[in-house]
Amino acid sequence: MIRASQVVKRFGSSDKSVTALDGISIDIEEGEFVSLLGPSGCGKSTFLRCLAGIETATTGSLLIDGKPIDGPPDRLGMAFQRDALLDWFDVLENVLLPADFGGKRKRDYEPRARELLAMVGLKGFVNAYPRALSGGMRQRVAMCRSLLLDPRLILMDEPFGALDALTRDQLNVDLHHLTQQRRMTAVFVTHSISEAVFLSTRVIVFSPRPGRVVADIRIGLPRERRLAVRESKEFGDYTRHIRGLFEKMGLIHD
Repeated sequence: MIRASQVVKRFGSSDKSVTALDGISIDIEEGEFVSLLGPSGCGKSTFLRCLAGIETATTGSLLIDGKPIDGPPDRLGMAFQRDALLDWFDVLENVLLPADFGGKRKRDYEPRARELLAMVGLKGFVNAYPRALSGGMRQRVAMCRSLLLDPRLILMDEPFGALDALTRDQLNVDLHHLTQQRRMTAVFVTHSISEAVFLSTRVIVFSPRPGRVVADIRIGLPRERRLAVRESKEFGDYTRHIRGLFEKMGLIHD
């Protein structure tokens, strides 16, 4: 579905340019959940923006379904660390925004919006306003909004990074169930090793800037996952292996 071949991204003029990505080559199959893991400033978010058609690669090739990315792909959903909810809209109206922006009839998508909200435990909050919600509830609304139009591809840039550990765990479970149900393709940026292993079919580790692919790790855990899987030996093996990669790069010290 996605093919990145020797993607380089530089910012600035030629004499004062900064290289964010340096020769990124990744293939992503339809239905995979791929996490991009690496230190701050390594180009993970830049690569995500290139996939979204927001940024253009300086050199190299970036294709979806064999076609160059020249703008936001069709059936794309996006979610970010900041939920960007509109305070003057209630929860249901916020989830329906993609339909509104896409020139579609919102009432046609209201059943889907209500279904998504019910799936993440917000059935009783459809008429609440964002100011009445906790941080985790706001992120659930943002997640539902990104899934409203049944995207084929969802790009997520640290959507749970600012949340407490318990809320983050629950949202990991919610996101896993939602993406599994629809068999959508996901590319997920995170700094959390355990989050990446729990959610992903593959974890791709980036080096410090300029970003290069250090490892592409296929996660062989059961497709359907519960939080208890984090207590398994297999889960521990994956997290220790990835932590070891960061130690070799000098990014984690005892």
